[in-house]
Amino acid sequence: MATLYIVATPIGNLEDITLRALRTLGEVAYVYAEDTRRTRTLLDRHEIAARPRSLHAHNEALRTDEVVAHLDAGEDVALVSDAGTPLVSDPGERLVAAVAEAGHAVVPLPGASAVMAALMASGLLATPFTFVGFVPRKAGERGAAFSDWAGRAETVVMFESPKRLSRTLAELAESFGAERPACVARELTKMHEEFARGSLGSLADRFAAAPRGEITLIVSGAPPQIQTAEALRPRVEAMLAAGASGRDIAASLHAETGVARREIYSLTLELQTGRD
Repeated sequence: MATLYIVATPIGNLEDITLRALRTLGEVAYVYAEDTRRTRTLLDRHEIAARPRSLHAHNEALRTDEVVAHLDAGEDVALVSDAGTPLVSDPGERLVAAVAEAGHAVVPLPGASAVMAALMASGLLATPFTFVGFVPRKAGERGAAFSDWAGRAETVVMFESPKRLSRTLAELAESFGAERPACVARELTKMHEEFARGSLGSLADRFAAAPRGEITLIVSGAPPQIQTAEALRPRVEAMLAAGASGRDIAASLHAETGVARREIYSLTLELQTGRD
């Protein structure tokens, strides 16, 4: 059975490619690439003779039929993106769906990812996280997205153009709060790689002028809402009714919410007294 290989390629440093990826790119009948010039540079660096063919957002429908035809003929094909992992904010979803529907094997070759590289060095919690792709450009869509993301507990990772970074940081500071921790990861794995860490407000000031290079932006999740013992009254009542002791209730709810044990225990005593 012929196979479509989804091959991750370097996001900057050309040495960041796996041995398996190099072998596969040298063995397949065809290599389809988002940017044939960048892919040609990579192939030449590693002395791979394959001539890449274009597959991008504007011709994916046409190329999908072409790739399926190659696979039907028993010829293996590789798909690479401009840089990093294909399909992650890059073309290829239509192709993979069509190839799978046609009954051919789809094999991923994992490797470089701007999302993972940024998370690794951001200094923020890496799990759980949500990757939201490129920040919307239209004002209405941006506002709705920021409003949604602001309340999420997990770390949020996004891509942004350097030309729009200043505006985005300022709007995020307004929606998320200027003190929300964040990191601007710039030019990942390249000579001028930079990780700028700080609050959204301070980063908005720092990048008031558009920087150069590709940007991955990581923003800390929303802090947990501080609860009081009084807010836990219904939970305590239910646990008392189920037969739990005051000490067990205090220990359990303290671990879950962070509310002081003594405050929860005092509430259990008050409720027990009221029931007597």
